[in-house]
Amino acid sequence: MTPTIALFLALVLVASAAHKLMDRPRAALATVRLTGAPSPLGMALMLSAATYEGLAALALAMPPFRQAGAIAAATLWTIYTLGLLRLRGQVLDCGCDFIPREKAVDAVAILRPVLLALLALWVATASADPFSADAPFAALALLALWFAASELAALPSRTRLHSGRNR
Repeated sequence: MTPTIALFLALVLVASAAHKLMDRPRAALATVRLTGAPSPLGMALMLSAATYEGLAALALAMPPFRQAGAIAAATLWTIYTLGLLRLRGQVLDCGCDFIPREKAVDAVAILRPVLLALLALWVATASADPFSADAPFAALALLALWFAASELAALPSRTRLHSGRNR
């Protein structure tokens, strides 16, 4: 199970780094918002985060370095969590999705990196078992479920839908 979760986390990191690099201006703006850093530092910080994600993903995919990669990933997702907590209740495009999406920083947005950090810590404390033949497929299935959950979380809430009808 650990190799599958490690690969899943690596895929999440690769996807995150890829979408930062695909839409650098948007990701730099999200980085500025999340960190509170001055705008001129946004691009450098975002590129640093993408590089860090790529290196952590690579380490997670290599059993001898899995623990280090998991600790690096948990650290990064904890930093993301703190940034989101700082902005709780505000509306922002956190850069968490492949498409631009302004949404409130709510419990779901904050719990996403918390869950990833906890999974990474679990991987860091587990044995570095070798990958089985089915681990990549199981990791891809988990990634698909992760993206599906993200899309479901982006849907308007029932409360907002009903309040819109009563206007």
